[in-house]
Amino acid sequence: MDGKRPRECKSESARKRTAINLELKIKIIRKYEAGQCLSAIAREFGLANSTVNTIVKDAARIKQHVKGTACLKSTIITKRREGAISEMEKLLTLWMEDQIQKRVPLSVMTVQAKARSLFDDLKKKYPEGTQSFSASSGWFSRFKNRAGFCNVFGEAAGADLERARKFPEWLHKIILEGPYLPEQIFNADEKTLFWKKMPSRTYIAKQEKTMPGYKASKDRLTLLFSGNASGTFKLKPLLVYPFENPCALKGISKATLPVHYRSNSKAWVSVEIFEDWFVNSFVPEVEKYCKENDIPFKILLILDNAPGHPSHLDDFHPNVKVVYLPPNTTSLIQPMDQGVTAHFKAYYLRATFAQAVAVLDENPERTLIDFWKSYNIYHAIRNIEKAWAEISQTCMNEVWKKLCPQFFSDFAGCEKDELFEEVCEKIVQFGKQLQLEVNKKDVEEMIAHDEELSNEDLMELEAARVAEDERSEGVEPEVEPKIEPKWFMATEMAVAFKELNSCLARFEKMDPNTSRFLKVQRMAEDTFACYREIYEEKKKAATDFFFK
Repeated sequence: MDGKRPRECKSESARKRTAINLELKIKIIRKYEAGQCLSAIAREFGLANSTVNTIVKDAARIKQHVKGTACLKSTIITKRREGAISEMEKLLTLWMEDQIQKRVPLSVMTVQAKARSLFDDLKKKYPEGTQSFSASSGWFSRFKNRAGFCNVFGEAAGADLERARKFPEWLHKIILEGPYLPEQIFNADEKTLFWKKMPSRTYIAKQEKTMPGYKASKDRLTLLFSGNASGTFKLKPLLVYPFENPCALKGISKATLPVHYRSNSKAWVSVEIFEDWFVNSFVPEVEKYCKENDIPFKILLILDNAPGHPSHLDDFHPNVKVVYLPPNTTSLIQPMDQGVTAHFKAYYLRATFAQAVAVLDENPERTLIDFWKSYNIYHAIRNIEKAWAEISQTCMNEVWKKLCPQFFSDFAGCEKDELFEEVCEKIVQFGKQLQLEVNKKDVEEMIAHDEELSNEDLMELEAARVAEDERSEGVEPEVEPKIEPKWFMATEMAVAFKELNSCLARFEKMDPNTSRFLKVQRMAEDTFACYREIYEEKKKAATDFFFK
């Protein structure tokens, strides 16, 4: 008889191993760096202390890997090959993530064709004959596992008409069960804005194509818009830009901007950014709106299945229920896709052209090229504010017609289409004033076109990202340019008020209508009352100091 003790059988749960992806590893590292102890982190995530300790010790390597093209859903850090294939995979990942963000369905053949195209362009940089690449099925299988794209190829291309037809009926039942008022139902959606792009036939766009280096017209940001079904409330937009502290925003408090400013190296709304927006922007703003309008704080938020939208968002707040649109239906029934984006882009382009006309009228010696070169992200944010403010209640309500027809109020008729036509015509007029070759068709194409990143665009974006990483890592803190804070000075404010009074006096001399002038004067005084109060406080403080 064997004298050995029988081996105890461990339970199934004890043997079960959990794959820890990079996203979770980064969260663990951040919590540890914030001062949380290992045992507390282990309890929070249900992991062994030794596992958390190993992750923390490997923090440098994990961070370095995340800086590259690694998908945060990946569980393994692998060593990549060098050369054209390695660089091609980085750019291909960037392109695929961009397509997914735009909710463009991907197929195996599409990805393989893009991979071959990128490799053909990249192999010129490397010694001829050192590598060959055919985008085989084996390579594709390994690549999608490495990059974490295993679950993005299952859906059929194109819009799903059947799901788009059935979903409003199902949503109507949810609304009745709530019950929810149109003021309590919200939609949010992200859109890319090439904020410095000109219509393609203009001489500026043509000239830029011939210039080497990064193209400013490819500089993009992502905006997240949200509003309710009644059209009575629009939230402050979320803006995601590749750089956290661009030069144009130095000395400006981001909290005072007309957008919620966030940064991401690819200018995309990540899960972390969306969660932060939901908790710190959406919920407080909507709760305040409900309180001010005596509406119960009971909200229904409708989202699409974009990668940046967490599937567990429904658990974040007890007063907010989150419903997700079926895949491949956003272009058909998502409210923000039914006209809000097109109107916004038209208003933004009009505001930009109007700004250019005003600058050139004020300074005849300047050229449009000078204006275009000086136009920065701060100017863009101001024009974004103007464009978003011009989106009317009519438009915000009308876009819900397909998803919630019971809430659609036909009090505008065809006003939206006529207004859109007028905006396009105004852009063309501004274009003529700026001596640009632009017509209505150019404007409409620019507004409607959701540009796909070309091979050249991908290479330039990656180069810009690498350059920014090197710049931020290579600059010592003490040599960083000093950010000069803004503050009010009594002497400068006195000059400003003197100029304001002079300006009003000139209009008074010219205006034969005394009643009109007095109305404008009162409006100006009301508008500048906040600055006047600050100025009086500054004067009083200076006087008190002098007589002490």
